[in-house]
Amino acid sequence: MRNGCQRATQPADLNRFVLERLNAGDVDGLVALYGPDEVLIVPTIRAVGHREIRAAYEQFVAAKPEFAAGETQPAIRNGDLALTSVRLAGGGVTVEVARRQPDDTWLWGIDQPSLR
Repeated sequence: MRNGCQRATQPADLNRFVLERLNAGDVDGLVALYGPDEVLIVPTIRAVGHREIRAAYEQFVAAKPEFAAGETQPAIRNGDLALTSVRLAGGGVTVEVARRQPDDTWLWGIDQPSLR
């Protein structure tokens, strides 16, 4: 397992893992959900690659936020790509593009966790 974390065997696993790892403050586990050159977009940050994604999550989890599970939408798959999304309790929506890896696990390629 990458970084000792459970790996996504389905695209929707990524949504569950990010919630668990955010609430645990597990920055290494969060970074492990992304490919090495992928993108995380939050309202004030565009992070590209593991180093920048790590810095974004370190800043974010430092405030020790608590997140409630939202309503995970069915993944839309096309070959080795999948569109995942979650309708959040507060009315927001996340949207992510996941990419199947050579070992048949899934990692996010593009993650925009706050879309209104």
